[in-house]
Amino acid sequence: MHELSIAESILAAVRKELVNHPGARPMRVGLRIGELSAVDVDSLTFCFEAVLTGTEWEGLQLDARVCPQRRICNDCGNQFAVVAYNARCPACASGNTTLISGEELDFDYLEVETDGTPAVEVKSAE
Repeated sequence: MHELSIAESILAAVRKELVNHPGARPMRVGLRIGELSAVDVDSLTFCFEAVLTGTEWEGLQLDARVCPQRRICNDCGNQFAVVAYNARCPACASGNTTLISGEELDFDYLEVETDGTPAVEVKSAE
């Protein structure tokens, strides 16, 4: 179950970021997870809650956004979402396409509370 090691890595990233925000309390952490990343969101959420149990961060919320598989056609330039595993371009029917989204496993944001005031720290641009 690699979701446990991912959950532990998320906490390590939160700890590392909080060094830059003394006194802040993490409230919510966001992830972008590609549908092809082989990460089960329910298992990851379960593991995340398990590693938080009994810690000062029990209650830290995990927001996992699943990113669909998207491709670009190398012939016509059309970008499209893959439906039913069909990687052919819907505009020109070419099979000459390249994956541009769907394998992500990215730390998206960390929302922290400072002195009772929520603030959002954006960690990556989309």
